[in-house]
Amino acid sequence: MQLLSSRKWRAAAAGAAALALILTGCAPGDSTFSYTPPAQVDGDLPEQILVPLQDAVTAAMAAAGASGAIVGVWVPWSGSWVAALGTQEPGGAEISTDMSFRIADVTRLMTCDVFYGLVDDGVVKVDAKVPDYVSGVADMKDVTLVDLCNGTSGAGSSEEIVKASWLNTPEREWGPLELASYGLGRTRVPAHTTYRDSDAGYLLLGLALERASGMSASALIAKYVTGPLDLKNTSLPGRTAAPPSTGPVLNGHYLNPVEGGYDCAAPVDITKLSASSGFTDSGAVSTITDLGRYMQAEAEQALRSKKQPDRFAAPLAAYQDAPSWLQVTGGAYLVGSMVGQHGWTPGYATAAYSDPTTGFTVAVVLNDSTAGNAVVTALAWELAAIASKAPAASGQTAPEFGLPFTAEQYHEQIAAAALPCVAPPAEEPAEEPEG
Repeated sequence: MQLLSSRKWRAAAAGAAALALILTGCAPGDSTFSYTPPAQVDGDLPEQILVPLQDAVTAAMAAAGASGAIVGVWVPWSGSWVAALGTQEPGGAEISTDMSFRIADVTRLMTCDVFYGLVDDGVVKVDAKVPDYVSGVADMKDVTLVDLCNGTSGAGSSEEIVKASWLNTPEREWGPLELASYGLGRTRVPAHTTYRDSDAGYLLLGLALERASGMSASALIAKYVTGPLDLKNTSLPGRTAAPPSTGPVLNGHYLNPVEGGYDCAAPVDITKLSASSGFTDSGAVSTITDLGRYMQAEAEQALRSKKQPDRFAAPLAAYQDAPSWLQVTGGAYLVGSMVGQHGWTPGYATAAYSDPTTGFTVAVVLNDSTAGNAVVTALAWELAAIASKAPAASGQTAPEFGLPFTAEQYHEQIAAAALPCVAPPAEEPAEEPEG
């Protein structure tokens, strides 16, 4: 397979250079904030790494029914790869690396950043009770705000109940408590000690932080996350249905089911959506370079002004019988030494991970959400496994860095999760009227 064009490689180099900026801005508490990302080799990853990376993305696009993907891989000791593969829709215009997209559950990380920023500033307490800040949830009297961030509130998820409404009425503006109520109405599991993937919890946390601060969730993310890190293309949009940004946008889609599978040839465009469908759980938008920069800072917990309480001190198993290297807490999945998130929102599936010690970072978005997060998560981990083997560039020394899984393992998972694409049944011709 041919590698990407020189135009796209120049975009990759620009993306790598952008990550190397020293970021200075206003930090929580009006103190001076600066963040220096890990030193990054200014150049492309070697071809023996680039070829399997591109092959992995192409295979995942086919498996997910996506026409396009934007990906960033930063290996500080070796080089980088920032690329846009595919088109806006089948047979459509090529996509580019500067396009904005919805980052789905990576938003949870930002919501927890705001929470810990308010804790560090003395605005809220870690163990504050949820009903102190959110009305209508008196049955959560023993649940704390940190439970909401950690995913240990015991609450269920609204996703499966409201998914059809998201797809059929993307312009609908949701109230956060209304949206959360579908998850809150499900059977609870014991709080504090068991992780449960709950969008409702992060919606409630966003409401609580708005109430505690007197600021909107969008303004809070700007103050505690995107402002300090100078993420100019990252935000939590307002409630009005709109594309992810006013600039270049990656179009988002889903596939209609047909007998035997999905109609992959005619994806349904859902680029224009109300961010209220995700709010502080999955409503934020970004670009691939911003996302990579954010993940490097996030993995290091660079936004914290205090070291205690430790956000990642007490991780839990991601699910029953999960491998020991896959844990979750603080709004993040801990995958070996990497910190990150993955998920889907109507039109997009996104995953992003970074290693806090080396700055090794992987971020990827697919422009179709039909497969949920299964394919994009496996893809991010496959890319990480491939890139972790990158040799050191001239004058560099590769760190002792490895992952507890192989690329082949997740390549096989992607193949197993592939959506069946079938042609919709042909319409029967209308009968000619007699006479």
